[in-house]
Amino acid sequence: MGRLVLSAGHVIDPANGVDGPGDVVVESGRVVHVGAPLPPRADDERIDVSGCYVTPGLIDPHVHLREPGFEDAESIATGTAAGVDGGFTTLCCMPNTNPALDSRVMVEFVNRQAELRGRCRVFAVGAVTVGRKGEELAEIRLMSRAGAVGFSDDGDVVESPAMMRRALTQIRLTGLALMQHCQEPTLTRGAVMNAGPTATRLGLIGWPSVAEELIIERDIRINRSIGCRYHVQHLSCAGAVEIVRRARAEGQPVSAEASPHHLLLTDEACEGYNTMAKMNPPLRSAADVRAVREGVADGTITVLATDHAPHTAERKALPFDRAPFGIVGLETALALYIKALIDTQTIGWPRLIELMTVNAARLCNLDAPGDGPGRGLGSLTIGSPADVTVIDPELRWTIKAADFPGKSRNTPFEGWDVRGRAVMTIVGGRIMLDRQGRSALPAADVPQGQAQAV
Repeated sequence: MGRLVLSAGHVIDPANGVDGPGDVVVESGRVVHVGAPLPPRADDERIDVSGCYVTPGLIDPHVHLREPGFEDAESIATGTAAGVDGGFTTLCCMPNTNPALDSRVMVEFVNRQAELRGRCRVFAVGAVTVGRKGEELAEIRLMSRAGAVGFSDDGDVVESPAMMRRALTQIRLTGLALMQHCQEPTLTRGAVMNAGPTATRLGLIGWPSVAEELIIERDIRINRSIGCRYHVQHLSCAGAVEIVRRARAEGQPVSAEASPHHLLLTDEACEGYNTMAKMNPPLRSAADVRAVREGVADGTITVLATDHAPHTAERKALPFDRAPFGIVGLETALALYIKALIDTQTIGWPRLIELMTVNAARLCNLDAPGDGPGRGLGSLTIGSPADVTVIDPELRWTIKAADFPGKSRNTPFEGWDVRGRAVMTIVGGRIMLDRQGRSALPAADVPQGQAQAV
């Protein structure tokens, strides 16, 4: 097998401090060269990527692939197709499936399905408690040994302080992170959107930001004597940013993520009872959006994650107070991060790629060198797996949900004109997406009529 040579691009590899012109050469599924052009070989496959950024494969540590149990909305096959379309080479899937990913057997199920049907790498985030019910600790160590890359009851908070203490103690022994869905339940019972003027005008029950802040404060205090890695999922409000900022300044092992919608939209997107803007945690105020962006700029927020949450059209068509929370995000994330963070001069390209590659890999312990599954991801280090994303930063396109390769279409960004897109996604040396026409995605794995969208 010959070499794949990505020539004349601009390489950004934050893990290795690379930010400049160069070639990336892939052979036998590994990165073998980054830098000045090598002498050509007869068996080279050379692709001119001038005008593009060549980066480590993008990693999303927070997606919902819905399998098992909710395959009408998404599956590992279609969810990874959506990921590849968005430039992602690795997805970490949440455990709120049916049954929940709360045991070694269920983690191994995800591993098998991903190997058989996945278009990119998939790793399971195991549940903290059995059935995500908060009553009994799940098989933490067994799931870790089976390949789980973190633990969360996402979709629900670990409500009991006593259970949280037990979970932090056990998860610390694995070296993995507890990823908390921060929602104090007694303050959000029946709530469907941010507490504020828009909720009052629409006659809907409001969800106060203090419900997020209280859980983060509580957990950090519990964790002080334990020292488990603690990660705040989908941070949404100014108060939460400040709590995390303070904890990190004190040296606490705390990290946080932000999602595209919390960087761009306010609760006013819910006007007209628009269920496409209904999400958990909810869209908040313009001041909160500014604070979340500031948290990205100053390093308080260390990871970008989509919280890709597909739902069927039928469910999203229910009345606002009955429709499910969540939007899809994999296909559109990169362009939306560009709009929210690059176009506003909040951060530059190297920092954006850091937030979407090596930082996400470190969160999930996927960056360590070695030959095992999930080792050496998040960089273009020589000898590492050849997971590579090629981005055209100036490619202009219009978001059209009908073109998404994933099963679901629930996005509030329909019709937005955006710029920047992955034009090539390479997983383990295999070209899984090439917008010039090549794709490794069989038509049978995507909804009818969608095979050409990848």
